[in-house]
Amino acid sequence: MAAVHPLDPLTSEEIAAACNLVRACAAADSCRFPIVRLEEPTKAELAALDGGQTLPRRAFVVSLDVQNGESVEHVVDLGEPSIVSRKPVPNQEAPYGQPPVMLEEFFRCEAAVKADPGWRKAMHRRGLTDKDIELVQVDPFSSGFFDLPFERGARIVRAVSFFREHPQDNGYAHPIEGVVAVVDLIAGKVIDLTDADPVIPIPRKKRNYGAHEMTAPRTDIKPLNIEQPQGPSFTVDGWKVDWQKWSFRVGFTPREGLVLHQLSYQDGARKRAIIHRASVTEMVVPYADPTANHFWKSAFDAGEYGLGMLANALELGCDCLGNIHYFDVPAADSKGEPFVMKNAICMHEEDYGILWKHYEFRNGLFEVRRSRRLVISFFATVGNYDYGFYWYLYQDGTIQLECKLTGIIQTAAVAPGATYPWGGMVDDDLGGPTHQHFFNVRLHMDIDGGGNDGGGNTVSEHEFVPRPWGRDNPHGNAFDTTSRVLSRERDAARIANGETGRYWKISNPNVKNSVGASPGYKLVVNPSPLMLAQEGSFVRSRGGFATRHVWVTPFDPAEKYASGDYPNVHAGGDGLPRYIQQNRPIENTDIVVWHSFGHTHVCKPEDFPVMPVEYAGFALKPVGFFAANAGFDIAPDRNAKSVLSGDTPAGAAGGGSCCHGS
Repeated sequence: MAAVHPLDPLTSEEIAAACNLVRACAAADSCRFPIVRLEEPTKAELAALDGGQTLPRRAFVVSLDVQNGESVEHVVDLGEPSIVSRKPVPNQEAPYGQPPVMLEEFFRCEAAVKADPGWRKAMHRRGLTDKDIELVQVDPFSSGFFDLPFERGARIVRAVSFFREHPQDNGYAHPIEGVVAVVDLIAGKVIDLTDADPVIPIPRKKRNYGAHEMTAPRTDIKPLNIEQPQGPSFTVDGWKVDWQKWSFRVGFTPREGLVLHQLSYQDGARKRAIIHRASVTEMVVPYADPTANHFWKSAFDAGEYGLGMLANALELGCDCLGNIHYFDVPAADSKGEPFVMKNAICMHEEDYGILWKHYEFRNGLFEVRRSRRLVISFFATVGNYDYGFYWYLYQDGTIQLECKLTGIIQTAAVAPGATYPWGGMVDDDLGGPTHQHFFNVRLHMDIDGGGNDGGGNTVSEHEFVPRPWGRDNPHGNAFDTTSRVLSRERDAARIANGETGRYWKISNPNVKNSVGASPGYKLVVNPSPLMLAQEGSFVRSRGGFATRHVWVTPFDPAEKYASGDYPNVHAGGDGLPRYIQQNRPIENTDIVVWHSFGHTHVCKPEDFPVMPVEYAGFALKPVGFFAANAGFDIAPDRNAKSVLSGDTPAGAAGGGSCCHGS
């Protein structure tokens, strides 16, 4: 299918054409494609479409020569067709950096590890036979960086191992402690091996989780069905979605996964812009165990693997309930061959309780409206962990992102009778290392067209503070809200403060709302940790975006990711901390708001063998954006399928609505 809008993801035909052009000027047999995505037009370029101009359709392609490690960025004009720019990735020079690890390299790593005599000897030391070794699970793990000679400019992964008795055995119940292989993915061999003493026995207790191994499943759960007999309330035209006054375009990239473009709300006769582009650009998971198997673990799941490339094919009735619309996403495999990621994005509606309600006892007036939200989501499996990314749009104009963390924790073998000092015990002789998860969302704001026609958006910081006793506070009950405009980048690298209720408002100072102020949206920050690794550590330098909750930068098309372009085997210092060193003005201009949030995970027995979902996220709420409650016009509607326990849906149907009355 031909693309119909400049922001539509690349089609399969476009992917094939772009990769063929790049392959034609490379060593075809050794040419791989870690990144193939749309080269998106900017907001300013898209604005030109209103004048009837056309935009070139372009692809961004990163090639990797798997024989010599050379990597090149290409921008391909698909209309010509031709390569319009070619830029080598400087991965041999400090601070280094590599394209993301590809799926085929996972298998190459395992083959190299199992062929290594030193690693096999380490397995024998731990009581495994050659037959056992064939079933050992080898996990390639992005290596981190510690300025060791074999890391500089190298394309490497570190590999840890887990014992299994059969292919579906949960290997994370049986970690092989003290053995770490460093694999050069270009040379295809182990270049460094840790085989620590003393040898810690492999935990052998089985902790499998497949349904076929469940001996006593619950039998008292009755069906709970979600029905929409008239279909959903949204409409979909290609990648464009309209729902309950909301309008946006769906996008997808190999690194970020789901992207929302041109998010706007119909407010009376006006279609009002809110966010030009929203995505999760990075996440990092640093571990707090200083021992051989764990000290280096700090996976950048977006930049080092690609959240989009690891997206699940979602299952109807399991991952998503109700009347579902799926988006299939064209993608490129490591050899540049197009394929389709089926059911990669799920979209559906959910009931979300009460939107607003009031009962006036004086006159008997009773009004209640239920809230509904639109859910746009995808799930990515990155090794042992599974991450869900759920964007919610609400009828009152609220925007929310919820990240769901589940899957299987990393584990550590503990000597019999010992306790685990770097986390929590989760089973016999089995510990779970303490670690942190940090996400960063990039919000290219566009409040009422901010950034176009010479106008822009501004971020201000607000806090609640007590007012001293005095003539203007004789009863001691008054308090104030402070406000200051963040005028330059370094002013805007900020930390949340729950004690003062610190929040940030993104507004358009060039427009006045119904009460004479600037319309805006408030960033609602949930309680969230910051990176706890020490100043001067490599992981803190590499994941600097996680040292602040909020960052604000002027839009720059070269500044796409919170951790920089290539965090894989990177020495650090890139991304947001580097961007803001320019200290550019950010007041009343085209701005990007970056928000870092996450979760500190101290493992416990309840997290194993599969971890129940933990949640992290944030919300954007309208503040002076609307003249009144944007959900005021929702009609009262009684749900006819709701019944008293023991009743039937037919018996519940009645005339009128109980959602309003007088």
